[in-house]
Amino acid sequence: MNATGDTVILHHELAYADVLPVAFRALQGPLDAVQASAIGERNLRMLLACAALDEHGKHDKAADDTPNGADIQRIDLKVNLLLDMVGALLAASQSRPPAVPARFNPHGIVWESAGAVPASGAHGLVEIHLKDCLVHPVALEGTVAEGPADRHVHVRFDPLPDPVADQLERLVFRRHRRQVAGGRTQRRA
Repeated sequence: MNATGDTVILHHELAYADVLPVAFRALQGPLDAVQASAIGERNLRMLLACAALDEHGKHDKAADDTPNGADIQRIDLKVNLLLDMVGALLAASQSRPPAVPARFNPHGIVWESAGAVPASGAHGLVEIHLKDCLVHPVALEGTVAEGPADRHVHVRFDPLPDPVADQLERLVFRRHRRQVAGGRTQRRA
């Protein structure tokens, strides 16, 4: 795990880095096919919803030259406010793990544990709450790869279904693109 300038790397690939609620739930063994399929479908829905929410805020430019540009921008701001309020209500009504620094990509995750640290070799589900307004976390099956160092937990994910892996890669890339653009804006200021 390392960061070079604007680029966050994990397992030799781009990674998503943020402070997020993350939890590890130990399993007795691998999920059966039905459970894995249901979790995969839910993960895909959550990642697609996250992508839609990320795209929702793209219209930051001053009112377009279109006749209804200002109206669309006002509606967009109101929808964003509504999503933030719903997210705050959901976050307050649900028990979530504490937010901790985390980096992940389709191959694995590293996070700074705020509670009990899972044992090396433990198999389970890593639950990552990407957004407050999403009810369910993304739950990825994997194995604790090495003993924790300074409370950092390393989990290697089991192979993900292609649609889930693709959406995770897109999430990571969108985040990287926003970080690079934000870095450029700060350097210009």
